[in-house]
Amino acid sequence: MSEQPTNEKDLRRTYKVEELAPILGIGRNSAYELVRSGQIRSFRVGRAYRVPKDAVEEFLRKTSD
Repeated sequence: MSEQPTNEKDLRRTYKVEELAPILGIGRNSAYELVRSGQIRSFRVGRAYRVPKDAVEEFLRKTSD
């Protein structure tokens, strides 16, 4: 039996860059640099960047090798 998401955060499939920084243990400016440089896959919605959850996992796998 699969687990069901229990709250709104579990249902989200993307992060804002500001949310990404503490996940990676880096500062906000460093997180924006990773996104702008393409080191972490992202897309834009208007002027804001969004980072898919799987892009974060992909980045962590790639950097841990």
